[in-house]
Amino acid sequence: MANPTLLILPGDGIGPEVMDQVTRIIDWFGAKRDLTFDVETDLVGGAAYDKHGTPLHDDTMAKALEADAVLLGAVGGPKYDDLDFSVKPERGLLRLRKEMDLFSNLRPAQCFDALADFSSLKKDVVAGLDIMIVRELTSGVYFGEPRGIFEEGNERVGINTQRYTESEIDRVARSAFELARRRNNKVCSMEKANVMESGILWREVVQRVHDADYPDVELSHMYADNGAMQLVRAPKQFDVILTDNLFGDILSDCAAMLTGSLGMLPSASLGAPNADGRPKALYEPVHGSAPDITGQGKANPIACILSFAMALRYSFDQGDEATRLEQAVEKVLADGARTADLMGPEDGTPLSTTEMGDAILAALDASL
Repeated sequence: MANPTLLILPGDGIGPEVMDQVTRIIDWFGAKRDLTFDVETDLVGGAAYDKHGTPLHDDTMAKALEADAVLLGAVGGPKYDDLDFSVKPERGLLRLRKEMDLFSNLRPAQCFDALADFSSLKKDVVAGLDIMIVRELTSGVYFGEPRGIFEEGNERVGINTQRYTESEIDRVARSAFELARRRNNKVCSMEKANVMESGILWREVVQRVHDADYPDVELSHMYADNGAMQLVRAPKQFDVILTDNLFGDILSDCAAMLTGSLGMLPSASLGAPNADGRPKALYEPVHGSAPDITGQGKANPIACILSFAMALRYSFDQGDEATRLEQAVEKVLADGARTADLMGPEDGTPLSTTEMGDAILAALDASL
């Protein structure tokens, strides 16, 4: 059988630095676990704009559609702030999501025991936290029409349209319910049905899907603003949170900081299954391109490494190997290894990006 294929798009800023550590992990699985991938690397974001004048070349888009999974580092940076909106680095990422039809974004927020004291919340609030946010990714206010900045009378007006169809809500709801069945069988759907018609439809469709096909899963509904408050008041009440594109963007970053650092959190963006059963899929760390530390060896590679673990689990049916990698990360943290984002000014000398990669590879060796 042919090896599974990976398209790696390191992107901008610290993206190439953290992705270098992921490629070391990929090589380890090939050498030590006989799990080999055919890997191709290409450009996205500002790096693609610098070479091609576009944040995502058509040839790269074609490769992404053919690959079994795409791994992405980060995009953007101040160098590109003055570009036209249509060619900003982030448009490359949005095009990948849209044309691959990656409608279900999985954002885990897990607080490792070794980092519970690092959260800005009290330890007893976050210790043992393990929640998953399922965010609809290809519709809603980021894609709805009409949109733009228009002249209206003697001033300009900015317009974005929140738009959802029943089928778009249906399919992401099913994604959340299926995921909940593999976890603690509980979904909380968040919207603003009290003030938004799209929220009313969202709640109706989610409830209908639940009643028809997932009555075994516990379902609750919550307004998204209350959900934000509850995430910082009592986050462990949640298992799977289902929400739309805009609220998911906000709530998932809120949940991310419960764990202490954006540098710890991976994500998966999944589409419908292909003929071989694998979904179209893109995996990326939650953090941005961090231009302030680019090239300094300070970036935390763990979120990008854990994104590869998600790829092992969701794209390649290698759940045991995903767990092996996750446990290696957990062991390294339990042993006290820290990059700069996980340390205070009095905590000693942090590991560099490469040194953290070294530590995780050593833990993987020890797992054999």
